[in-house]
Amino acid sequence: MTPLESYPELAAAVGMKEILLKREDLHPYGSHKGRSIPVMIDRYVAAGDRRFAISSSGNAALAAALYVRELNAAEKGPIELDIFVGNHVAPHKLEKLKALADDSIRVLVKERPLQALTQAIDEGARSLRQSTDDAALIGYESLAKELAAEKKLASNGTAVFMGTSSGTTAQALAEYFSKNGLPIQVHIIQTSSCHPMADAFETYEGPDERSTAEAITDITARRKYTLVPLIKKTGGHGWVVTNDDIRLAQDLAKKHAKVDLSPNGVLGIAGAIKAATADFNLPSIVICIVGGE
Repeated sequence: MTPLESYPELAAAVGMKEILLKREDLHPYGSHKGRSIPVMIDRYVAAGDRRFAISSSGNAALAAALYVRELNAAEKGPIELDIFVGNHVAPHKLEKLKALADDSIRVLVKERPLQALTQAIDEGARSLRQSTDDAALIGYESLAKELAAEKKLASNGTAVFMGTSSGTTAQALAEYFSKNGLPIQVHIIQTSSCHPMADAFETYEGPDERSTAEAITDITARRKYTLVPLIKKTGGHGWVVTNDDIRLAQDLAKKHAKVDLSPNGVLGIAGAIKAATADFNLPSIVICIVGGE
């Protein structure tokens, strides 16, 4: 369970009644990806798989590497993991991944990481790519349950804002809230560089720029046609944020919540600010999920 805390000063600064931060960046595996990746690995290890592969910009790969090291240290392996990252991976994330590399965990920088992943799958590796595997949804139910367990959130109406790449986390939350009849809006946040899902809600007319939040990369958006109707059913929306929006959210979070967040981590706050500015009909409680780096 990760912290969920209210920040009255931040709420006042952005014109909301109450804003809470769900600190998934403090998860033991580094981000909300740590809720799903271990569940996927356990599921496939039980089925007999011992070699895994993932193409990731950082957070999912970090969760996978930490968990595989943990399993191997507990002598539940040997389990192998190939991590394929692109040439433009953030240097600090590549450094973290390489620090976890050993004989069983290989970090490979590739010009075409998805092509390398496909080849690894052809050679017998089990993919941990969440956008194409509904087993990934299972682990995120724990996040939905933690939010739903807060009685005032489930009974009074709430809006949840989160940065979204493949849409896997958002789909799991929206499905859980809808199935259980909870009045919780789901809002997805994408960036000026990558916004195929948010395009279903609004037309982006901002600057053509490379986003500082580099974790939003899924341009194929395979979950779009499942996720968009689910979001609409919850009363939520999709938002695109620019680098200026991200910087503003970082500045406000630092000044009014005393938290120093990365561009990826602050996406939920940036989206909530944009919704408030657009006079979207938000409930009284807003939760921003703080992702990993």
